[in-house]
Amino acid sequence: MISIDQMATVLDALPDPAFILSRSGKYVAVFGGRDKRYYHDGSNLVGLYIADLIKPDKAQWFIDRIAQALESRKLLIEEYELGSRDVKGLPDDGPENPIWFEGRIQALSFSVDDEDVVLWVASNISERHALEIKLRELSDTDQLTGLFNRRKLEHDLALHHESYLRHSAPTSILMFDLDNLKKINDSKGHHAGDQALQTVASICRAELRKTDCACRFGGDEFVVALPNTELEQAMQFAHRLHDRLREELSLFAVGGVVITASMGVTTLQPEDRTFEDSIKRADQALYEAKNHGKDRIVAA
Repeated sequence: MISIDQMATVLDALPDPAFILSRSGKYVAVFGGRDKRYYHDGSNLVGLYIADLIKPDKAQWFIDRIAQALESRKLLIEEYELGSRDVKGLPDDGPENPIWFEGRIQALSFSVDDEDVVLWVASNISERHALEIKLRELSDTDQLTGLFNRRKLEHDLALHHESYLRHSAPTSILMFDLDNLKKINDSKGHHAGDQALQTVASICRAELRKTDCACRFGGDEFVVALPNTELEQAMQFAHRLHDRLREELSLFAVGGVVITASMGVTTLQPEDRTFEDSIKRADQALYEAKNHGKDRIVAA
């Protein structure tokens, strides 16, 4: 049988910190946290409240998680971040990246000072979180251009379509491809074609808002999703992008052959059953632009 002293030694040796927290957010006891790569000594927290250390909105988040664990009596697992903007007494211009934790919260069967308590074990998962973000970015990104890929676009358009159905939030779609890129590839080689595609990507990044999503749809075809944008605004953007593409892609001209862009523009409509209906309509508008001489914009 392990003695009380031995059990205290075991708890104190835990690599991750374990907190006994009351329903009101009081630090009743602190154990572990011996992995000095990630944690400081937390013994001075005992007797303080979360609200003494953390700014109100974030403190309330912790209190809500404690209440949830106490009500459910089940293990609650939450991922959360803590940055300089969350902690009282620290400048807002502290470390650029917050620390990410996985919290495992379990209601305990006893109370302290007439308050229910939970065990909260906090594990630093910042490295894992950064790796997950990197892997997610790789899975959503076209390797040649650095723009999003079709998978990411379809995910975003599905969300925009749902928002349109629920809240009538407009989203417009611009689809374009590059005229004469194959001729440039045949004359100058695929390296020149790749440079042209990368130039398109740079122009898109410069012209788009943060909320917009530009994607390489395949080959020399691109799609731009413009949330909160009506068709008239989308057409204005399309003309601006079209002019910029014509200007900068002229550098790849050879023997009088110039790379231009043909564009189809549409917006989500009530009869669209899914976002794919919108994509098909933009594709049809693009097809019309190609058939009517290329280097032009058609709205649908």
